[in-house]
Amino acid sequence: MPASAVVELLHDPERVRLALSPIKRQLLERLREPSSATRLAAELGTSRQRVNYHLRALEQAGLVELVEERQRRGCTERVMVATADAFVVDPSVMHADDTSAPAPVQDRHAAKHLIDTAAGVVRDVARMQTNAQRDGRRLLTFTIEAEVGLAAPGDLERFAGRIADLIEQAASEFTTPAGGRRYRVVVGGHPAPHAPGP
Repeated sequence: MPASAVVELLHDPERVRLALSPIKRQLLERLREPSSATRLAAELGTSRQRVNYHLRALEQAGLVELVEERQRRGCTERVMVATADAFVVDPSVMHADDTSAPAPVQDRHAAKHLIDTAAGVVRDVARMQTNAQRDGRRLLTFTIEAEVGLAAPGDLERFAGRIADLIEQAASEFTTPAGGRRYRVVVGGHPAPHAPGP
């Protein structure tokens, strides 16, 4: 997704339900570019009336908007576009735990804590990105990814400890006494998914 892409965080359960409906997901995907019900119906192999029904529901929910109306063969054709390039579901809709407090050390190797923390990152970054876009600002973030092969299960704890030491050292080096712009750094690890077979 381009850096300038508009991301909208969905936190209302009804809007989430609408956006996750299979046909509405297909429409939102295609409506990253403006299109009409007639064209969408042809692409999806369904009726224009069915597409219009779903477009009206998406429009009422504020997920698509009217770009223009044009006359075509005696009818008014409505051209619609999605209100965002991507929609992200707020994990709190599914009752994700609050991740504002640091986890006890013994919880840091728990898969649930990684899931809760990742959910918090999705929620917080999507909200800040939405606000930044509304204000015409750029949200400064960074992402670091790597894959490592560990020889034995016990190496995981030692590796995590080494990463924690490096982050603590970098944080102490760059943190300004005046406070400055605060950043939250999250590092997590999970088994790499198996690559699909040939």
